[in-house]
Amino acid sequence: MGVRLSLRLLVGLVWLLSWLPFRVISMLGWAIGSLIAALPSSRRHIGTVNLRLVLPDWTPAARRRLLRRHFVAMVQMLLEYGYCWFASQERLKRLMRIEGLEHLRAQDGRNVILMMPHFTGLDLAGLRVSLETPLVSIYSVQKDPWLDAFFRAKRLRFGTGIIFARQQGTRPTLRALKDGYRLYYLPDQDFGHRDSVFAPFFGVPAATIGGLSRMAAVAKAAVLPCYPRREAHGYTLVIEPALDNFPTADVLADATRMNAVIEAQARRQLHQYFWLHKRFKSRPPGEVDFYGR
Repeated sequence: MGVRLSLRLLVGLVWLLSWLPFRVISMLGWAIGSLIAALPSSRRHIGTVNLRLVLPDWTPAARRRLLRRHFVAMVQMLLEYGYCWFASQERLKRLMRIEGLEHLRAQDGRNVILMMPHFTGLDLAGLRVSLETPLVSIYSVQKDPWLDAFFRAKRLRFGTGIIFARQQGTRPTLRALKDGYRLYYLPDQDFGHRDSVFAPFFGVPAATIGGLSRMAAVAKAAVLPCYPRREAHGYTLVIEPALDNFPTADVLADATRMNAVIEAQARRQLHQYFWLHKRFKSRPPGEVDFYGR
């Protein structure tokens, strides 16, 4: 009961934050994020290791500054969940404009997968693009039933999409894709060796699931890379042109190409990509764990 009450109080706090202007949220994020970045933690260790791996030519001081900016961006994202959960459609459209919507419109009548890497603002971007086209997405079930039901309700609050649990597999998602929903797909985290290949990401072999190319092949879907870019007065959701000659019969080549696209997006805004996840946890045979203290 104590946990449930705490969750309800937290939701109440997020509701209060949803009334704050974007610039105020930004300032709060700077203050809280800078403080958290200065404290020793397992997440800071993970971020330090990741940035050392992907930016070996940077000085340690430069990587520390980037990691501090990333903590700020992550806190800003958490404080902005009130916009995801409570803002009106009109306010969401003001908070996140879309650049490249014509690339999505050009695919009318065709199955489409929107390839969204793990950037801050990805949930807000998903809700925003669902106002332009019906979406299907895959989510992770929460352990607490009340919290899981709350998250589901907020993701579906505009009636502009459907969601399936990861545990349900890909069949329901593929059916929805063929029924005209566009798949909002996050393909860039380490889910272990199963169904993965090792493809370079910032020059480091990374366990990369082949789900994007497999689903694109089965559904004969166009794959449009996209990402949210946080700016001074809100976000811009950038939708890029569909990948040509994708997928192929070579899962490793497809995974390598996908990682190269995500790397190019991340390099445009390094502090906004998720660096606190163990992206390089799974290793090829014979390699040591990067994250051991």
